[in-house]
Amino acid sequence: MATSGKSTAVSHVGKIRANNQDSGYAGTQLFVVADGMGGHAGGDVASAIALKRVMEADRQYASAADAEFALQSALSAANTMLAETVFEHPELTGMGTTVSAILRSGSQVAIAHIGDSRIYLLRDGTLKQITADHTFVQRLVDSGRITPEEAAVHPRRSVLMRVLGDVDATPEIDTTVFDVLPGDRWMLCSDGLSSYVSDDKIEHTLTSQAVVQDAAERLVKESLDQGAPDNVTVVIVDIDETGESASSPVMIVGSAASPLTFEGESGRRPLRLPTLLLHPLKSTQAHEDSHFEPESDEYLDELILEDRRRARRRRVTWLVGIIVIVALLASALFVGYRWSQSLYYVGADGQTVAIYRGIQQDLGPISLHSIYTETSVRLDDLPSYTRKTVVDTISASDLADAKAIIKRLTNASK
Repeated sequence: MATSGKSTAVSHVGKIRANNQDSGYAGTQLFVVADGMGGHAGGDVASAIALKRVMEADRQYASAADAEFALQSALSAANTMLAETVFEHPELTGMGTTVSAILRSGSQVAIAHIGDSRIYLLRDGTLKQITADHTFVQRLVDSGRITPEEAAVHPRRSVLMRVLGDVDATPEIDTTVFDVLPGDRWMLCSDGLSSYVSDDKIEHTLTSQAVVQDAAERLVKESLDQGAPDNVTVVIVDIDETGESASSPVMIVGSAASPLTFEGESGRRPLRLPTLLLHPLKSTQAHEDSHFEPESDEYLDELILEDRRRARRRRVTWLVGIIVIVALLASALFVGYRWSQSLYYVGADGQTVAIYRGIQQDLGPISLHSIYTETSVRLDDLPSYTRKTVVDTISASDLADAKAIIKRLTNASK
């Protein structure tokens, strides 16, 4: 397939939704899809805020590792901005967004991902899903409790376990680095596409449509043909035969393409406490079924167990980290103390001269020196200058040198 070496972004509100809560971006080096949630009063705001913050990372980087760090930082900063926005606008409580992004750097791309939007790679005519969904049913698939086919029709398939939002100050964000090849075609999409159009149809469309704009529009049409109850957003970028990408103008689509509005809904039902504590970033309104969290006892029990496992893993991680740090400090102190005890010096012990092991300083209440051996040389028998030198201590290179110093002092005292 001959590729165009360009990029595009297309977004559609779908056939049921009243507003578009998706945001998409096709830039010069950066390509992003964000799928907001939280009802009419928050989903569009969440995706727009996140995308506009992540857009600031669209520039050249010295390495893919630098690009990966920039994406990680941008998504973390976007999460903080969402929390601050909710603090200033309480009517937006419960909003959140997925974010999937790729950032070019030379012959590689950095990827950052959280939620159930997806990143695909079409290479040599074969489509591969690069990201893993952070959904409840994906956890069930990973644990072997259900099959991928069962997950595709599971009633809770759109329930998210991880998103950017106003609760978790340090959300878990997946990042990685991939090599790119000339002829690669990368696609990012919201679940408005992946939930209603099969991978086979996506692969066929991306393979058969050489122009990125045609491919994106055809994919959106495929979703609309399936009823498209959710918003659908598609971003495509081709890597041309020179290994370059995105010669197209920068494109912003979806809610991020419009000015932000913060309008609360007077009839908005308040969030239940268990939902807020566990996963407050999904809508609880009846018409918002794409990211709705059913509140059955079985479901809440499963989420509580998952949260407990995650909290336990975090506590174990912190505990292991603290133990490692303490062990390193203890090892450093032990090595330092052993080194100090290999040194010797000559000094005064009352009215006589002694050989000391260690160094003259103390470490708080810990003494770093002790008398190795006492001698019969008296300070009063030494010349005044020599006596002062002994009181100030005389460093020795080793024990033999210390004994040689004592021998000289003995001769000086006669």
